[in-house]
Amino acid sequence: MRLVRQGLAWCVHCYTALGLMAAAGMAVLIVRGDAESLAWAFVLMLIATLIDCTDGTLARAVRVKEVLPNFSGTHLDDLIDFLTYTCLPLLLLWRAQVVPPDLAWCWLVPLLASAYGFCQVAAKTGDGYFLGFPSLWNVVALYLYVLRWPAWATVGLVWLLAVVTFVPSRYLYPSRGGGRLNRVATVAGLAWVGLLVWILARLLSGDAQDEETRWLTLASLAYPVYYLAASWAVSLRLWRSGRRGRALKREPRGMQPMSEPRA
Repeated sequence: MRLVRQGLAWCVHCYTALGLMAAAGMAVLIVRGDAESLAWAFVLMLIATLIDCTDGTLARAVRVKEVLPNFSGTHLDDLIDFLTYTCLPLLLLWRAQVVPPDLAWCWLVPLLASAYGFCQVAAKTGDGYFLGFPSLWNVVALYLYVLRWPAWATVGLVWLLAVVTFVPSRYLYPSRGGGRLNRVATVAGLAWVGLLVWILARLLSGDAQDEETRWLTLASLAYPVYYLAASWAVSLRLWRSGRRGRALKREPRGMQPMSEPRA
């Protein structure tokens, strides 16, 4: 029985490691740099994200930490995530020249901010949230690549998200957290993934810059906007309740008991 459990645990780790194989494929495609290769790189980003969203559930189901205590699936997951969520998406944006070459250094800002975020001990809270912007640069990369906003807007958005990585606000964690907002995010996320598949299909067919793809991409922005708005609403509510709790603990100065004289 123990061997069976260990075998299942190693299968889960191998499933997680498929994300590393996706990362290797993404690197090759980004180096090639043509439109079709970059479209396939986005496909591999989506596959890596789906693996990341599901491997934790499998790991908890077979209790990998108990069965294989000497191997850290968390470290493996973090290694893959830093590649597929941060390094490679930013490399793709540089390779695609989403901003002019003289502004290419701007991608170093989110890279460093993401390194800070990944190294935080409390990057994930006990109540089921990410703390700080969760380095979703793969999502940012897709929208910047397809929509091709002006350079000032692109750099401004990227730097804003890099800055909020340092702000200890909570962000929804649909695959781990509970609550109504996370449930809505999970259901809406399935529809959003369907839209992304549609967009990627159009990119693979060479229709990256036509109006239909652009409007489809703009429509799909509804989910990231909901995700950010809901996350900031949670943070604001917790911040207000925290202030209210601290205020209730403070007694009015005139009601404080007098200290006893020292002997």
